Amino acid sequence: MFDNLKDKLQSVFSALGKRGALSEGDVDAALREVRLALLEADVALPVVKSFITSIREKAVGATVLKSVRPDQQVIKIVHDGLVEMLGGEASPLKLDVTPPAVILMAGLQGSGKTTTAGKLALHLQEKHKRKTMLASLDLTRPAAREQLRALSEQAQAGILPESDTETPVQLTKRAMQAARLQGYDVLILDTAGRLSIDEALMAELRDIKSAANPDEILLVADSLTGQDAVTTADAFNKAVGVSGIVLTRLDGDARGGAALSMAQTTGCPIKLVGVGEKLEALEVFDPERMAGRILDMGDVVALVEKAAEAIEEEEAMRMAERMASGKFDMNDFLTQLRQLQKMGGLGGLLGMLPGLGKLQKQIAAAGVDDNMVKRQEAIILSMTKKERVQVGLLNASRRKRIAAGSGTSVQDVNKLVKQYQDMARMMKKMGTKSGAAAMKAMLGGGMGGNPMGGGAMPSAEQLSQLQQQMQKSGMPGLGGGGFNPFGKGGGLPGLGGPTRKK
Repeated sequence: MFDNLKDKLQSVFSALGKRGALSEGDVDAALREVRLALLEADVALPVVKSFITSIREKAVGATVLKSVRPDQQVIKIVHDGLVEMLGGEASPLKLDVTPPAVILMAGLQGSGKTTTAGKLALHLQEKHKRKTMLASLDLTRPAAREQLRALSEQAQAGILPESDTETPVQLTKRAMQAARLQGYDVLILDTAGRLSIDEALMAELRDIKSAANPDEILLVADSLTGQDAVTTADAFNKAVGVSGIVLTRLDGDARGGAALSMAQTTGCPIKLVGVGEKLEALEVFDPERMAGRILDMGDVVALVEKAAEAIEEEEAMRMAERMASGKFDMNDFLTQLRQLQKMGGLGGLLGMLPGLGKLQKQIAAAGVDDNMVKRQEAIILSMTKKERVQVGLLNASRRKRIAAGSGTSVQDVNKLVKQYQDMARMMKKMGTKSGAAAMKAMLGGGMGGNPMGGGAMPSAEQLSQLQQQMQKSGMPGLGGGGFNPFGKGGGLPGLGGPTRKK
């Protein structure tokens, strides 16, 4: 997401970083490039003008701190401006009401409204522990009700029984009564869409709104439509009133104009974003964290949250103890590969790590993708239990057998073994007191429990110890001295590196 804008901004800031001090002319030249970058990202012109004016006032008049490079100070100012452009602060769903909290889903046909309703049901039940019911009010689109019923089963949410004789308003009233009687915390109403905005659609929405008195009216808009999504949001807001926006397909939006313009243009906050096809691919929209991703500053909070969801506390503690003792076999390596998949794959994780956004394209060009993780999983599963524990047993004949059993080549098996050995060496080094303590805090406390809960996150000192240890030993395939993915080691843990030209 935001790939084009991210690349443009990084180019601008890189040029600024080459100067020892910034003049007013330097700032103006940089802001011209930022302006062009935003326009190319399909951000609305009034929003761009307001943003640039605000940034220039702050950048030109800013007192340069001795401990901060001038370009870093400009990045901070741009970051704060982006946060404001994106809405300022996160806007949570209104759920703390007398049950059931009613959420009305609206939007044009094809925006992903019904799918988003299913994603939201799963999100509410898993993240908020709210018993949720879905109700389809769409009587126009073929198979709309069947689709919602299938999604409710996947999300393990309740579903209102269908009826061919009731109007959308009658269905709304029945859904309200059923949700109250059956003790549901949240009721999600999936309304009908249209190919374009028309009065019949708006009239139906107004009638449903009057019958349900919803706590939230969420407009579902396709981010790939750019400024058309902004226009749609503005029209719905004026017609029925919108409390929040859900942007779908944000993971495929390289420009990001809709997201950047939406809050400023419509006055409605973006509350949720769809970032993939899976039912779990729905995220809370946080302006500050999103601005960090755009500027390649990462989103460590999201990374820890994903880790908390993917890694069970018991397994995390077991892994921490094994790392502390310097033990690490192919079974542990397989566990890490599976956790990587659960956390959204390599590409998603790199976007959350500060300064590693550029690596995504390099990794893609090197042929490293999530399919490679699956192939490596197949290789490990083709090993015997004894071979996974004693990797030294893997002679030429055994490797040939494993390659045949996993549908890969002997070279692939050799690469995996080499990557495992690199990882094992690092784990052995992490077995020092400082490294083990920090890793245990990360795995046993920070990622195995509630990342935002009391005492769950590792301390700043522990994180510092972990960072220092990694810089000394180097991540496997990353080389020492920090994150250099295509340095001497070549490749990320378990993923290999690019083929070098001779």
